Amino acid sequence: QVQLVESGGGLVQAGGSLRLSCAASASIFAGNDMTWYRQAPEQQRELVARISTGGSATYADSVKGRFTISRDNAKNTVYLQMNSLKREDTARYYCRAAYRTLLIGDWGQGTQVTVAS
Repeated sequence: QVQLVESGGGLVQAGGSLRLSCAASASIFAGNDMTWYRQAPEQQRELVARISTGGSATYADSVKGRFTISRDNAKNTVYLQMNSLKREDTARYYCRAAYRTLLIGDWGQGTQVTVAS
């Protein structure tokens, strides 16, 4: 049973933009916060952004002012608009549902973002 499907990654030049999408199963989207994580090669997975059911968002310091997380509750989809991309944003990006400190469901396949200088 597929619960999360990420898309929208690709190769972009530094300074460019990408918009990631994550389509979630209704059972894990409704009533939960949604998060975006990323993992670069040989690095630990890190939380990039989180959005509450009401639309309140928090961000990692490294992406504040450049990334924007949003959600469409009617479509069970969460987005990550990434602007002013840097080489250090290169990673595989994943979404997860979250309730308080718990992550819900399983990791999806992620979507690769590669930023070239």
